[in-house]
Amino acid sequence: MRIQLLAAAAAAALALLAPLAAPAQTQAPLIERTKFFGNPEKTGGQISPDGKWLAWIAPRDGVRNVWVAPVNDPAKARPMTAEKVRPIAGYWWSPDSKQILFITDKGGDENFLLYGVDVATAAQKTLTPFEKTRAQIIGRSRLVKDRILVGLNNRDPRWHDVHSLDLATGKLTPVLQNDGFASFSVDQQLNVRSAIKARPDGGMDLYKVENGKVAATPYETIPFEDSETTQPAGYTPDGKVRYWMDSRGRNTAALIAEDVATGKKTLIAENAKSDIGGALLHHETGKVLAYAFNYFKTEWTPTDPAVKADLEFLKSQLKGELSITSRTDDDALWTVGVDPVTSPSAAYLYDRKAKKLTKLYVTRPALEGAPLAAMHPIEIKTRDGLTQVSYLTLPPGSDKDGDGRPEKPVPMVLFVHGGPWGRDVYGYHSMHQWLANRGYAVLSPNFRGSTGFGKAFINAGDREWGRKMHDDLIDAVDWAVKSGVTPKDKVAIMGGSYGGYATLAGLTFTPETFACGVDIVGPSNLNTLLSTIPPYWEAARSTFAKRVGDLSTPEGQALLKERSPLTHAHAIKRPLLIGQGANDPRVKQAESDQIVQAMQAKNIPVTYVLFPDEGHGFARPENNIAFNATAENFLAKCLGGRAEPYKDAFTGSTIQVPHGAEFAPGLKEALASRQVAAR
Repeated sequence: MRIQLLAAAAAAALALLAPLAAPAQTQAPLIERTKFFGNPEKTGGQISPDGKWLAWIAPRDGVRNVWVAPVNDPAKARPMTAEKVRPIAGYWWSPDSKQILFITDKGGDENFLLYGVDVATAAQKTLTPFEKTRAQIIGRSRLVKDRILVGLNNRDPRWHDVHSLDLATGKLTPVLQNDGFASFSVDQQLNVRSAIKARPDGGMDLYKVENGKVAATPYETIPFEDSETTQPAGYTPDGKVRYWMDSRGRNTAALIAEDVATGKKTLIAENAKSDIGGALLHHETGKVLAYAFNYFKTEWTPTDPAVKADLEFLKSQLKGELSITSRTDDDALWTVGVDPVTSPSAAYLYDRKAKKLTKLYVTRPALEGAPLAAMHPIEIKTRDGLTQVSYLTLPPGSDKDGDGRPEKPVPMVLFVHGGPWGRDVYGYHSMHQWLANRGYAVLSPNFRGSTGFGKAFINAGDREWGRKMHDDLIDAVDWAVKSGVTPKDKVAIMGGSYGGYATLAGLTFTPETFACGVDIVGPSNLNTLLSTIPPYWEAARSTFAKRVGDLSTPEGQALLKERSPLTHAHAIKRPLLIGQGANDPRVKQAESDQIVQAMQAKNIPVTYVLFPDEGHGFARPENNIAFNATAENFLAKCLGGRAEPYKDAFTGSTIQVPHGAEFAPGLKEALASRQVAAR
């Protein structure tokens, strides 16, 4: 794309980017961005079901791959996979402990294939050898060792048919043809017990499944208002009890046990402020041993004396947010993660009988001893009386008394989460730590529409994109200004996906509020966003119509147009940086192209960074580092904070800048230096 900008507009942009006075405070040493965004040394630790092996993800020739080691000798780890370009984000142990299973795509296109690697021989095979197919695991069980259930949309890209996959031979056997179902509920014998179909009104109907046949009529309905907070949550091993996360008849999602034979439902746990977020089940009976909820932080409540003793021991030994990441079939060994927030996360092997913890690794040892900042959970009221659970991180040295407020106001980045049907949580957050180290307060509000706080809070965001959802963000900024966190004129907005949309909305709907914005894979045109969703999101169309806007009606199209930042691109007054993956199947490149072109037509400065080998976000560390190098130098000129020089930030990256390199300080020179080095 060739885009030219008038010299006068360029001069205006550079004036907007004139540096502000640096914050008057004692600043911590600058931490290299590679320590935040380069490969972790190890991550994702899991123990095999039989307790003989440990696995984790670690770099191999600079790319994250899966490694395996004997449980009694982690030093003898060896690589199981040999990916050369795309990092492996996650993996699973096969139920028989003989294989590592993982999925990966090409360049971020989300057409995931499933692979298996034999632990004994390291031989790898493609278990779902179909192009332009998105494989997903539908069912695994500790009771069925030789096979799993997978979903494949190679017959119809909209729907995932259920297949049984023989792990030893790779043979796929059809189990159920999917003619319009969003998901399936599977028991621990790998029987498909129910199929869930989206209703035109946004709710869900549940159909019984017997012998691979779906009943003609539904037996249970989840109303639209409960659709984000109610779902089946698995069966006990004998198949007699089904668990639910269920908000029907209440606001927050409770943990419910249903007697399958009688239909009787029994309340196991609920919390008035937040949804139940998870449960620990007995490995043989399926009885609930503990449950968790997360309002400010994750809190576990044990219901079994033995597990209570385990949790108390772990809390006494490990300081931070705890997570049980894997368990052996006999439940004798656990892997446990701990997130101290102000130091890098670590993983441990826990022997329950011996009450013994063995440290396995620290995810980012280069950050040990670094001046990481505390995260402060806070409540921020919206103008109409809702409560946003939010998280504030302050620059090291700015809050000497530790009360969660700086001695003097500092520049701030409002960092908005994606989804929007997700939430921010307490814990180590690489973006928070990086930006705080650069001299900024970082505030992440859980605005209406965020999950975890009950259905009323989610539903309050329906068709409020760019309106009340955006008002909540402005209310969070107003709170920060009134609380002395930041000056009114030194606030940037930044985020990915919905957070990218929020950034564009901030600079168009409230053009005077933010000093600048950083949009990462954010949609600019809601009509084109919803008309180009991936085919495998077909079941979500009714949800989008209810929660965002109805693309099928003239009234809905008008609403979507009015809420689209593209429609108001002419209002942008402040510097904007856009990052986009060319292969993004969710928020396609056209979303960024459109707003860049609209700004070009009005001679409004914008910097557009594109990665040809990325999708919805930047998976390759080389690309993440390249973009964040651009972002921190951009923010430094906008807000007056610090930035690490580009140096070799583009090494190994595919970064392209189709437009506006001259508006991001140092970017044009960094690109030129890379070209010289490549000769």
